[in-house]
Amino acid sequence: MNFIPRRIAVPSLVVALLTPPMIAARADPAIDALVAAYPDHLVRHDGTHLFWKDGTRMIISDGRTDKTFEEMLEDPDIDDKFTFPYPLGPDVRPPGFNENPGRIRHEAFFVKMYGDCRRSDVTKRLKPVPWMPSRRGGSVRVTTVNGVADRLAAVVTDLEKLPASMTQYLVPSSGTYNCRTIANTTRLSVHSFGAAIDINTQFTDYWEWSKGPNGHPPKWRNRIPGEIGEIFERHGFIWGAKWFHFDTMHFEYRPELIGLAKQGWPRK
Repeated sequence: MNFIPRRIAVPSLVVALLTPPMIAARADPAIDALVAAYPDHLVRHDGTHLFWKDGTRMIISDGRTDKTFEEMLEDPDIDDKFTFPYPLGPDVRPPGFNENPGRIRHEAFFVKMYGDCRRSDVTKRLKPVPWMPSRRGGSVRVTTVNGVADRLAAVVTDLEKLPASMTQYLVPSSGTYNCRTIANTTRLSVHSFGAAIDINTQFTDYWEWSKGPNGHPPKWRNRIPGEIGEIFERHGFIWGAKWFHFDTMHFEYRPELIGLAKQGWPRK
């Protein structure tokens, strides 16, 4: 996928010399959407920093616009999270090469927001949510931070309106909270924050299971009906079926990407 970098590096010396009234926040729909998506935590941004309610400032961009995809995965800044726009809707198509909207994650941002599971920060904020109760799906535990538990409950309400034939894709769930790293990496999974859910693995396709011989790229595949993904998206969750490195059972709460997609960003 070819794209034009959004970022404009602002020299830190110039920013430091300007007084606050002279600094106008750079128009940035992506960072605006990020602030709007997490009102319990974020106050504003000035184009250079995110400002948290507790007074913390996080730098938005490291100034690099030449990162490879692998470098963005391993050492992203906050801006890198928006490299690929998320495609909304039930029509699921094979993504372009390395097109992974939402798979680039700034770990420090998530740890600050949800807590560090390695210090038991996350478990005290987990709440059980009935999973497909009319179809004997049991319950799952997700975080209450950002209202994720309530959002997932709303997902369940809508999923239960689907025909009985959809149950096979949803029950049993394959898990929510799990303090672990992503397979073959040192990066924390979003499951570590209690903000992700995997549905039934029986119908799952996963890129690590589908890699071709001699390191050839995986062949994209998805067997989960688009209606299911659309319901999750309605409530702020993105779907791993829309990644080049696909994980079709995986959904994670990323309302900033959904909000941007609803705005039609990036505009043609």
